[in-house]
Amino acid sequence: MAIEIKAPTYPESVQEGTLATWHKNVGDSVNRDDLIVDIETDKVVLEVVAPATGTLSEVLKAEGDIVLSNEVVARIEEGEAAKPAPAAAATKKEEPDVKVAESLVNPAAKKLADERGIDLSQITGTGKGGRITKEDVVNFTPTAAESTAPAAESKKDNVEPMEVGDRVERRVAMTRMRSRIAERLLDVTQTTASLTTFNEVDMSALMGLRKQYQDEFTKTHNGTRLGFMGFFVKAAVEALKRFPLVNASIDGTDIVYHGFQDIGVAVSTDRGLVVPVLRNAENMSIATVENSIGEYASKAREGKLSIEEMTGGTFTITNGGVYGSLLSTPIINPPQTAILGMHTIQQRPVAVNGQVEIRPMMYLALSYDHRLIDGKEAVQFLVAIKQLIEDPAKILLEI
Repeated sequence: MAIEIKAPTYPESVQEGTLATWHKNVGDSVNRDDLIVDIETDKVVLEVVAPATGTLSEVLKAEGDIVLSNEVVARIEEGEAAKPAPAAAATKKEEPDVKVAESLVNPAAKKLADERGIDLSQITGTGKGGRITKEDVVNFTPTAAESTAPAAESKKDNVEPMEVGDRVERRVAMTRMRSRIAERLLDVTQTTASLTTFNEVDMSALMGLRKQYQDEFTKTHNGTRLGFMGFFVKAAVEALKRFPLVNASIDGTDIVYHGFQDIGVAVSTDRGLVVPVLRNAENMSIATVENSIGEYASKAREGKLSIEEMTGGTFTITNGGVYGSLLSTPIINPPQTAILGMHTIQQRPVAVNGQVEIRPMMYLALSYDHRLIDGKEAVQFLVAIKQLIEDPAKILLEI
């Protein structure tokens, strides 16, 4: 009996996807829950698995095709899976007998390895059960023999390094995610009255607190490290309570006030910037925030974030400081009306009680939609963040 393989049900925020990679070919035997195909949306890569054991009998979509929600992409002829057929003769060169089982390769790792022309059998997996992760591919250093592979082989994937002095150009299609990011950023600049206000915060007290309790915190919370983001998230929650308009959004001619603080935390990946959301951050402890951010960052790097984990949010925090940014103007993440930008910590001379002292200082930036938020409120909101970070006891006491 033929069984249909359908694309997942997309949420309302996702209109369509692009078929990224087929992991099985027509005639291949598949077992229930085997990975069949990846579908890339503007937010995540969705993995579609086999609904039953059998043989892949028909493929209805090719790589690069648009796929709608619940659209049929292939069919399986149900039945006992046949033994795998002998590998086809290699077209480029003789392949070694040792193959890497697909179940031991993270899809994001496979995609990156294909793009870079890396043989997965040369990589030792560090994931659970020896699974090859995307980080394994990123950190892989080819041997001399591999690095001197024929130029034609590298050119097939169009990923060969460009030599200094070469007048070469390489054209590659934008991923759906990169294309969508470009569209959204352009749309924001054209449809919002975006302004940015700046301030600086003395990180001395927070850094001292972190240094004093780091070891005890890590032991108490099962290895979770005490970072700065947990304090900034909690400071943002408190400031949003004081200034609810910064936590609001615009819907047509209506202002939507949110009685909760869902904080988006921007995470950079090889595929682009993603913003997983800490839902009801007002109810989270600093340890829960830090642990959640760590899990989201790991899932983001492996391409495992779900659409639900990146949908919504009432306010966003982005930290360009981890890359060395001293000052920037973050772009609002609509339909939100404000975003907080953190930056690198730098030792600078500042006046303290009439004396010049060297203090660890961080510039803060708040970009806001002036259609909804006035300058006075934006400045006061950022000052509230500054005061809470400079006296972190207020965060813990919620005062």
